[in-house]
This record gives sequence, C-alpha cells and structure tokens, in this order.
Amino acid sequence: MVTTAQASPKAAAIPAFAVWGAVAGLAGGIGMGIWMSVSRPMMDTAMITMVAGLLGSTNAFAGWLVHLAIATFAGIAFGVVLGQFAQRIAPAVVLGLAYGAVWWTVGALWIMPANMGMPVFAWNDVTASSLGAHLVFGLLAGATFACIAQAAGRHVGPARQ
Repeated sequence: MVTTAQASPKAAAIPAFAVWGAVAGLAGGIGMGIWMSVSRPMMDTAMITMVAGLLGSTNAFAGWLVHLAIATFAGIAFGVVLGQFAQRIAPAVVLGLAYGAVWWTVGALWIMPANMGMPVFAWNDVTASSLGAHLVFGLLAGATFACIAQAAGRHVGPARQ
C-alpha cells in the first residue's frame, strides 16, 4: 500500500522561506558588517573586532565570520517566522526594522555584554551605534526577503496578492 503525505501550502513554503531568509540575512549582515567595520564608538576600536571578542579574539576577519554566521541564522529565523508576512516590500521593511531592534535588544544589550563581562542593558556610544547597525540589518534583510519572494512569484499566506 502506498500512502502520500500532503503538506499545506503554508508548511511547504517553510523550506523556501528559510533559504530566502538565509540570503536576506547575509545581505543584511554584509550591510551591518560594513557599518561595524567603520564605526569606532570606543577608543578607536571597530565594532567588528568587538564581535570577534565572542571568540576571545580581536581579529576583524574572525569578527566577520562570527557576525555573518549570526546574520545567516537570524535571516533563516526571519524567513521561517515572518516570511509569510514579509513578501511585499512595505511590510517586509517594517518587520525587518522591528526584527533588527529585537536582535539589538537580545544580542547587543544582553547576550554579548554578558559574555564579555560588560554591563547588560546599558546605553552608551557602543550600544547607540549598534542600534543603527541592527536597524541596517533589519532594513536590508526585510527588503531582500521581499525582493526574493516577488522574484520567485511565490506568495503564501496573508501576503497573497
């Protein structure tokens, strides 16, 4: 006896949304990484080398590797969780900006400083610059996701046209 499993269109879209999200996360991560490479809010230290500190390093290349890995993961999560709502540019940009702000709160204000022995949820020049960087990430990731979705012509869920 042969049985076939039927997946709902919504569930079937999750792998595509994850791949689109990975690409969008890399696009946002590159933009954010450039920001962090040129931003020096603390003693002429580039923010990207501060990210390398998560590995106990100060090497900018290591910072880029860590940063892009995190950006890819964040992009995949964006695609899986918010992809059905982010298939058009305006909602995608709004969701991306909010998503970037959430990652800033969780990552830059809490996880990273806690791992580096710094005060958590502190407002200073570093966290202010980091907010800008995370908003760049969200903006680029959301816009890239919507562009990919529109180019693929695949609309699932509430964003149907």
